[in-house]
Amino acid sequence: MNIVILDAKTLGDDLDLSVLDQFGKVVRYETTDPSETYERIRNATIVITNKVVIGKLHMQRCPLLKLICIAATGTNNVDLEAAAQIGIEVKNVAGYSTRSVVQHTFAMALYLLEKMAYYDHSVKSKEWSRSGLFTDVSHPFFEIAGKNWGIIGLGEIGRGVAKVAEAFGANVSYYSTSGKNSDAHYTQQGLEELLGSCEIISIHAPLNTQTQNLIHAGNLKLLRENSILLNLGRGGIINEANLAKALDNRTIYAGLDVVEKEPIPTDNPLLHIEAQERLLITPHIAWSSKEARVKLLEGIVENITSFLKQEGI
Repeated sequence: MNIVILDAKTLGDDLDLSVLDQFGKVVRYETTDPSETYERIRNATIVITNKVVIGKLHMQRCPLLKLICIAATGTNNVDLEAAAQIGIEVKNVAGYSTRSVVQHTFAMALYLLEKMAYYDHSVKSKEWSRSGLFTDVSHPFFEIAGKNWGIIGLGEIGRGVAKVAEAFGANVSYYSTSGKNSDAHYTQQGLEELLGSCEIISIHAPLNTQTQNLIHAGNLKLLRENSILLNLGRGGIINEANLAKALDNRTIYAGLDVVEKEPIPTDNPLLHIEAQERLLITPHIAWSSKEARVKLLEGIVENITSFLKQEGI
């Protein structure tokens, strides 16, 4: 059977994809432009995609296609309704990146919290060497212990962040974007109450009609001075133009691993603010520890194996 990987580069060059050879002939593409998708999958039985979009027309024109493996948890790049109508199985991989995202959340929080950008520059620019002082306390930072940590989206990753925040001594509360999650161990708050009462706020929610533009000019003004806002959910949850203005007008901090359009356009207002030292952006890497990517590949193999067993192949 023919297996096509559409965006292998997103899995990393350090993964051994030869494990997929057991299932048939594997054709690997590092990246795929939308204009190239059909030609590359038209003879495929199984397609593996991370972010390349596969729509209804693609599926209708590919009679050999039986299985789409999404190399991610999110499924918004595949038309699931069309797949179900046509009879194409779609499988994703859930839970593989939880530890990686939790770790990255705290890497970002601590970088901003302890003013690492300033202090690293102070030493490497020799400013500290010239100061004559054994220490530099010009940019004060606070401890997580005793502070309020608010979590927007208390799913598996949100709960993982909550446990670590508690270990640091934080008081954890949460806002359920769906209104369905409830956890008696933590205090549930309304969105405005959470934004106004927490020193650190981290977002771990999917992008949907409830979360699109959830954080905007109207509620960014509720953030406390010196508070930290982190987005490790999806771009589009925070209005980026509004956040850029807020960062320049107030002393708040933001850490983003996701933006609305990826890679980030050079004209994104966040890249042109004055207060760059209060903004940290990483290129959608929270999910991508080596361990997480190994688990992801294992999940893809398991999905193909179970599909073939189900089909009696």
